[in-house]
Amino acid sequence: MPAFGEGAPCWADAALPDLAAGRRFYGELLGWTFEDQGEEYGNYTMALRDGKAAAALMSAMEPGTPAAWSLYFSTADAARTAAEVGKAGGRVVFGPHPVGEAGVMAVAVDPAGSNFGLWQPGGHPGFGTVNEPGAFCWAEIVTQDAEAVDAFYTALFGYQGRQFGGGADFDYKAFSLPGGENPVLGRLKDTSGGRTGFQVYFTVADCDEAAATVRRLGGEVVFGPQDSPFGRTALVADDQGARFAVIDTQRTVGEVPA
Repeated sequence: MPAFGEGAPCWADAALPDLAAGRRFYGELLGWTFEDQGEEYGNYTMALRDGKAAAALMSAMEPGTPAAWSLYFSTADAARTAAEVGKAGGRVVFGPHPVGEAGVMAVAVDPAGSNFGLWQPGGHPGFGTVNEPGAFCWAEIVTQDAEAVDAFYTALFGYQGRQFGGGADFDYKAFSLPGGENPVLGRLKDTSGGRTGFQVYFTVADCDEAAATVRRLGGEVVFGPQDSPFGRTALVADDQGARFAVIDTQRTVGEVPA
């Protein structure tokens, strides 16, 4: 089971208007099976890949709420980290609140307006599988205010950042945990006025096939598939409009930009 350091992405879930439709879409696209946690937890539905926790689906809390994926960061103390959110320039909008014996969660908003979650693990540590087909492998935040976002997450989690590019055409930063070498989160500066917020990536065996499946199931391919030094990737939306990305990490083209 993966271990998650303080500030590492550890979980993702999608809030959907039609939970049954979400099960059909992601079950076919990513090979997930599902376990409904029952009415006590609002029919929160664990998504499993080969019997391991890959993500979750849930019903949107309010009618008319757009479908969306959410990303959670691991913390040993949700109350302490939630208090630090305000000091760093964000705000907490929910919690911290215990979720049975599974853990403690909070939801916050960063200075650029992007929602994210905090997760203090109890019985549920987070992803039970990563970097395999049908499993989470990466996340990045897309923002028009890179300076504020960089400062916020660095203050909150002590991230170390490696800058890629920095010009008008490409401004990307990869964040690592304090003292760590492997990046855990990306930040992309948007200059097009497009949609901002967190994007979660799921590994697939064939990006082109996955994109075709998204279309067949009634979803949308927003961008790609496109080759990159990190893999062949596509930004897609499910049939209810929740955006996420799929990537074949075995198919890499080109050199990592300096």
